[in-house]
Amino acid sequence: MEKTYLEKIKETAEFIKSNVGTMPKIGIILGTGLGDLVNHIDIDKELEYKDIPNFPISTVEGHSGKLIFGRLGGKYIVAMQGRFHYYEGYDMKQVTFPVRVMKQFGVETLFVSNAAGGMNKEFVVGDVMVITDHINLFPENPLRGKNYEELGPRFPAMTEPYSLSMIEMADNIAKEQNIRLMHGVYVGTPGPTFETPAEYEYFRIIGGDAVGMSTVPEVIVANHADMKVFGVSVITDLGGKDIKEVPSHEEVQKAAIKAQPVMTQIIKNMLERL
Repeated sequence: MEKTYLEKIKETAEFIKSNVGTMPKIGIILGTGLGDLVNHIDIDKELEYKDIPNFPISTVEGHSGKLIFGRLGGKYIVAMQGRFHYYEGYDMKQVTFPVRVMKQFGVETLFVSNAAGGMNKEFVVGDVMVITDHINLFPENPLRGKNYEELGPRFPAMTEPYSLSMIEMADNIAKEQNIRLMHGVYVGTPGPTFETPAEYEYFRIIGGDAVGMSTVPEVIVANHADMKVFGVSVITDLGGKDIKEVPSHEEVQKAAIKAQPVMTQIIKNMLERL
């Protein structure tokens, strides 16, 4: 008989617990080009996705496939090196499975990062944008289907999808250290194509500042599971009717790498203050 989604979550969490021991309360999802944070983690234990029961495997260039347990900014954390995307062919339950597992083994606060295209006219390539809200343009919601009450309510509120107190903390750090930190609304799309000029204009008109192909499903599930979320985007390219440059995955990775020191500094300092 096939296991239920809930049984799979519990089985995976138990496997991780038995292999790692002490469980962290803070989780970090490292997006495209933001893997440098790993070099700052004092690593206790690594688990490859392929060795974890029920875990999907990352297929995207620039995404490793490991759960890393260790210390960062003086706090014990788990970091996902490599995430799962809807455009890879996974369904939403698979994309968000790691967030469910993190919650099951005790994570209460989730940091998410990504690379995004900017349509806010004030942005420049390499800017770091704190996500204040999002617009979900994925064709499916990760909460569609049977709801397990122990995972969260049937109709969760999304009035504060990104923690206001954590946004304030990031702003204070940026001010103290003279870091240019932008704010904005992230538009989540299925991908894998980059956006047309008209799409960029449309996303800007409906209230978006940056667009990407991840994060939104994970944040919906984290909110459903009553986790506090802090999200950040690196602006890796710009789009709109007046912009003619053609973005490539390589350029996106390069721009993300350039912004890594700022990202690392902010997240490390936030962890120290949590």
